[in-house]
Amino acid sequence: MSLNHGHRLAKPPAAAPGSPVPGPLPVPGEADTTVAERQLQRTEPPRLYQVLMLNDDFTPMEFVVMVLQEYFRHDLDTATLIMLKIHHEGRGVCGVFSKDVAATKVELVSAAAQRAGHPLQCIMEAA
Repeated sequence: MSLNHGHRLAKPPAAAPGSPVPGPLPVPGEADTTVAERQLQRTEPPRLYQVLMLNDDFTPMEFVVMVLQEYFRHDLDTATLIMLKIHHEGRGVCGVFSKDVAATKVELVSAAAQRAGHPLQCIMEAA
């Protein structure tokens, strides 16, 4: 079904061979219009956070090593080195994560320490 109700639509005249093709017709009032270019927006990578464990005089070293292996996926040697750093320097980095992951790790470690009856503290800081 045709919407023009049987009327033929007029076609614009064809340009003669070799003649320039006419451009779009000017729109009244747009002669002084400035077009602003859209600038690309670059997204920043998510900010990273260090998860740290703090030394105390009561949490067994074996528990700290177990937590580093279970929640941070460190092998035994790496977990032992981090535990010794915590023991000697007062704190040690367990891993670096996005904000949500770091906060979840802190909660998991704190809950595990509390269940085991240890005062182990785990915190996060901007990396």
